[in-house]
Amino acid sequence: MKTLRLALAQINAVVGDLEGNAQKILSYAARARDLGADLVAFPEMALTGYPPEDLLLKPLFIERNVQVLGELSGSVQGIAAVVGFVDRREDIYNAAAIISGGRVLDVYHKIYLPNYGVFDEMRYFQAGTRSPVYEVGGVLIGVNICEDIWYPEGPARLQALAGAEVVININSSPYTTRKMEFRDKMLATRATDSAAVVAYVNMVGGQDEIVFDGGSCIMNERGDVIARGRQFEEDLVVADLDIEAVFMHRLHDPRRRQQVRGLRPEDRIRIKAPEGVGGGRKEILQTVAPLMEPLEEVHSALITGLRDYVHKNGFEGGIIGLSGGVDSALVAALAADALGRENVHCLFMPSRYTSTESREDAYALVANLGVALTEIPIDAIFSAYLKELEEPFRGYPGNTTEENIQARIRGNLLMAFSNKTGWIVLTTGNKSEMSVGYATLYGDMAGGFAVVKDVPKTLVYDLAHWRNRMGEVIPRRILERPPSAELKPDQRDTDVLPAYDVLDPILRAYVEEERSVEEIVTFGSCEPECVKKVITMVDRSEYKRRQSPPGIKITPRAFGKDWRVPITNKYKSY
Repeated sequence: MKTLRLALAQINAVVGDLEGNAQKILSYAARARDLGADLVAFPEMALTGYPPEDLLLKPLFIERNVQVLGELSGSVQGIAAVVGFVDRREDIYNAAAIISGGRVLDVYHKIYLPNYGVFDEMRYFQAGTRSPVYEVGGVLIGVNICEDIWYPEGPARLQALAGAEVVININSSPYTTRKMEFRDKMLATRATDSAAVVAYVNMVGGQDEIVFDGGSCIMNERGDVIARGRQFEEDLVVADLDIEAVFMHRLHDPRRRQQVRGLRPEDRIRIKAPEGVGGGRKEILQTVAPLMEPLEEVHSALITGLRDYVHKNGFEGGIIGLSGGVDSALVAALAADALGRENVHCLFMPSRYTSTESREDAYALVANLGVALTEIPIDAIFSAYLKELEEPFRGYPGNTTEENIQARIRGNLLMAFSNKTGWIVLTTGNKSEMSVGYATLYGDMAGGFAVVKDVPKTLVYDLAHWRNRMGEVIPRRILERPPSAELKPDQRDTDVLPAYDVLDPILRAYVEEERSVEEIVTFGSCEPECVKKVITMVDRSEYKRRQSPPGIKITPRAFGKDWRVPITNKYKSY
């Protein structure tokens, strides 16, 4: 029976760490070889990390990446490999190197360059034009990159029609909620349409605002998943592919014969089978890792993004301002999960408006998590501000100025602790608040990384309840009390905003789906004036969001690279 043992190495590459990434690639290639794999595939731009952004405008970076690839290829022995890198010819290309026998035998250039959302590849790369087919140990293989597989008439189809029995697609595909489900449907369609095995290898780990979820998988010619890697973890997926089954399937599909007629033959490059691979190799355990439930998936994305941002940028731990509310409680729990409780330090900074319940809940939370807490009352500092400003502000009525002073005092203290300890301040504002500007610039927005920046308030509550299922750490009262900034007497978020179960659907419709006021009103959750008020708040808060720290993207449209609305802007959406 004609077979191919294929390995997919989903690794956590670090942008710019060419030598470190190369060592990881060699380590995984050796593991795959020891398991008897004929071929191992690595993610898109695994050598450079993804996305390298304007590092691609540095000629020395491009040259060094090519040099490291040459050094790496000489060390890949006993197995063929597909490695993502940046190729330099008359221009630069997002590329896959086909390595065998200690050298690069061929290079595939990505054909479809995404230029939407977080992607900006047309800024950097030239598009490829070839769709070659490689012969490895008698098996015909097509290789393409990420976006290429999303096009029904793209290189995967051409390679399959040119004889490819296996199509390998290497990726650095960022996570968003429910994307795995959508991706699986697309890959199953490509496999069945091509009557070929489709192998999808994805990056894993966090890079600035984006997170890669892994979940690499192999689907047979019928669109069935025969192997899958774990989500949000490095993994090596190895499977024996039944190539004879592909041949038999094609015999029974006459449509393909009609499509092949008149097709221009593609390049075919033969790769000598690696020595020592083939007959007599040991059986492997071929596994399909279970998919996470939705809340577990989001939790894993957040702790992956947080852990990698902190560690890859050289911080040892995180500092969090605890308010006694749900947002800071969830961020503290996520930080403990991601960084270890010994690397999390909380500050509780009560004012004259801080309730007894908030104090009790903050102390209960840190006791449950086992993290450190320092209390610094801010009332004396606040009184000093008010005294110094009494004369300059004479004649002006009290307003949010006095509220924001408290938030800015807290931001100042948090940054002082960060400067002294070298730990990063983790801000606690959620997407609902960031959308409508319900946050204080240079106050609670001050910090280095915004963990729940893309998490709507209602999802914050859902995640907090889910986290408590693993062991109750967030006090129940935090989840039951009405949310309040506690910056003035008897304050409630609903003094300014609609209830969050009303607000979040409006924000999702406007921010993520670009719905009009008329469309949003038909949803029935809010009257036209309410919708207009929310949209006005979103539009007026752009200048604040531009000054907020980066945060983890989990929704299809996050503030940051996904959202490019001008600050100076007279257009109204109603």
